[in-house]
Amino acid sequence: MDLPSFVWLWKIAAWSMGLSLLAYLLLAVTGVLMFQMRTSRHLSFMSAFGRENQKVRDLHFLIGCCMVSLVMLLLAIGIVGTFGHFGSLGHSSHLLAGLIVVALVLVSGFSATQISARKSWARPLHIGTNIILFIGFAWVSLTGWIVVQKYLP
Repeated sequence: MDLPSFVWLWKIAAWSMGLSLLAYLLLAVTGVLMFQMRTSRHLSFMSAFGRENQKVRDLHFLIGCCMVSLVMLLLAIGIVGTFGHFGSLGHSSHLLAGLIVVALVLVSGFSATQISARKSWARPLHIGTNIILFIGFAWVSLTGWIVVQKYLP
């Protein structure tokens, strides 16, 4: 294909990946904070603000929605950019790593919406998926770095 340079697309992908990793870190912090507030019998330092658990939960959910959106953007960029540059998909293990990360993020997001006292399976699924997602993000980052080297002049 005789198309213009896709460097601008890769810049968006780099920012999206960086923000996805930041979101993952913030989700880990807020998730641990929610766990501590739920299991602690002592008043936390945030007790002075009242309804702190709900505020942290809302923030956690908002950041999670942002991360799902960023990962879906990365999927679209990866498909469009790779297909536009090479004319086909599947030139490296980055496709498999990316699809696994997308699946894990979607499972995590779905299970987050199901967490309740009546659905005891949802919280362990959410937490377990996010632990595995750490490995997925590491894998997709490594394979992505290898792919980026193909596009640099």
